[in-house]
Amino acid sequence: MKNIHTQINNRYFVYCIVSIIFACLFAFLVSSLPVSAQAPPPENPQSGAIGMQGSITSPPPTQGATITVPSSGQTFSEQPVTISGICPNGLLIKLFKNNVFAGSVQCEDGSYSLQTDLFNDQNELIARVFDELDQAGPDSNIVVVTFEDNRAGAVSRPTLSSNFAKRGANPGSNLSWPIILSGGEGPYAVSVDWGDGSAPDLFSRDFPGTFDINHAYERPGVYNIVVKVTDGNDNPAFLQLVGVANGPLSQTDGSSAEGGDDGSGATSTIRVLWQPAALLIPFIVSTFWLGKKYELRSLRNKIERGERPF
Repeated sequence: MKNIHTQINNRYFVYCIVSIIFACLFAFLVSSLPVSAQAPPPENPQSGAIGMQGSITSPPPTQGATITVPSSGQTFSEQPVTISGICPNGLLIKLFKNNVFAGSVQCEDGSYSLQTDLFNDQNELIARVFDELDQAGPDSNIVVVTFEDNRAGAVSRPTLSSNFAKRGANPGSNLSWPIILSGGEGPYAVSVDWGDGSAPDLFSRDFPGTFDINHAYERPGVYNIVVKVTDGNDNPAFLQLVGVANGPLSQTDGSSAEGGDDGSGATSTIRVLWQPAALLIPFIVSTFWLGKKYELRSLRNKIERGERPF
């Protein structure tokens, strides 16, 4: 009987080892397939396919921003003026002067700062927060400041505005942004700093009105755009905006932290495919253990009946 137990143990030990080797080999072969060998997702739209569209709603922000600099009652004679304060992280801040859009910036680490120009005389400043659905939160505290143009014979100053506080495009694609120029006297010198370290765009315009600025970002990110215009009388106007290059952000110039140089993420695919193989091993062992018990019971019944066990 002891010899029978030994033979069975040896047989099932060999079966178990061979099964584990085949399971590991199968997982290795599957995980070694390049990503390009896998079937690509179907392109849409497809013939006969049914399209669906929906929207995800969420409540608007409940916490607003505050304006801490400048303080009410201050008087300025130079442009631009820096506006800063605290805000809910991740929201878009839109600044308004006398209820006219005056610039935008993304709230980072709970604070914001942007530059703007002011109207002659009194300016009522309000900062409003907006979420990704462009839902407004509560208004900030109201700050009233004054701009005094001390230059002799001061004339109408130029102003800049836009119907868009934030716009985005894919990296490498053109981001076009309409800007509204009014007031002042031509010709106008225009400078656009796109916030990505590239050289500013420089061009001129003879008359006020709407014009487009264009740029293509190389890497994903959120960028502060500063548009500056100087008119024929050397009067400046400023407008700060938020540009977005779509895509995941990373610590290595947009390359994937886990993927290879091509950003395919093959390492992640291999790690995921090994997990099912690891789960198969205890299943194989438990299956052979139950099989061993069943064969021992069958052999015992044969011996009791006087039959040969093998």
